[in-house]
Amino acid sequence: MTIPLRKRIKRGVRSVVLVGLLRLISLIPLGPALRIGGWGGAIAYRLLGKTRRLALAHLARAFPEKPEVERQAIARQMFVNLGRAAMEITSIRSYDRRLDTYVEMRNGGLPGELVARGKGVIFVTGHLGNWELIARRIARAGIPNVAIAKRGDDARLMALIERWRLTGQVTTLWREDASIGRAIIKVLKGGGGLGMLVDQDTDIQGVFVPFFGRLAHSARAPADLALRFGSPILVGTGHRRGPDAGDGLQLEFTEIPYDRDPPDREAEVIRITAACQAVLEDAIRRFPADWVWMHDRWRTPPVPLVTQR
Repeated sequence: MTIPLRKRIKRGVRSVVLVGLLRLISLIPLGPALRIGGWGGAIAYRLLGKTRRLALAHLARAFPEKPEVERQAIARQMFVNLGRAAMEITSIRSYDRRLDTYVEMRNGGLPGELVARGKGVIFVTGHLGNWELIARRIARAGIPNVAIAKRGDDARLMALIERWRLTGQVTTLWREDASIGRAIIKVLKGGGGLGMLVDQDTDIQGVFVPFFGRLAHSARAPADLALRFGSPILVGTGHRRGPDAGDGLQLEFTEIPYDRDPPDREAEVIRITAACQAVLEDAIRRFPADWVWMHDRWRTPPVPLVTQR
């Protein structure tokens, strides 16, 4: 469908303004940037009523035992943390040299051990803490890192994001590109790391597995790729180390064991996927304000066993 000229002009102007604003913000040092991000998040919590109500509804679904006032506090802190995460990304130049201390890697030797097996590594994570810094930190540890992402409508913004990742030695593979299958094979056969966000209900092939006590449509790609290439699966979860803006983040790793020659391949795909989601759920339960609660994780109604799109 052809986009009307007026809308194309409006989008173009908005894109130029946004990219220019992001470049201007990138000049702000980390400390002031975090304060600005936190203030912005707190204001957004009050002003973005629809998003706030979505977050609170999903928190009530996940934590029915928590009092409403506690869920409200989690939602507000989530907005604050998202504001800080955005500013951590834009102000990276001011602290990139000390990223290894700002993002601490717990059991940080595990990724290197898995890479040494020569089968590549499938890094599974979610929208926890600051997922962009997770990929950058893994690359900083000397592990070739490729992130799979969905391309948005704004070409200028997507190009800016792609360049930002490249400055941290993270390559982007866009899901919509026809060549992505060949690129994934090249990464894993070359012994590199393949990063995937798997904590949202999106239009991808998936299976239904438990998440906070309810069946949720979950990406099956990590399990399928692992069984095909024999690559280890490593779930990485990030959270903020303390209450203060500049406390930084901690990154934790959990390997997901699996049967590389299962008698029932589909059952093993479901088991692997469920194990990945269980690790993410555990991290979210421990640090609920670090996850994006406005997303409806249970959007797709469950069907028996497997659904493919």
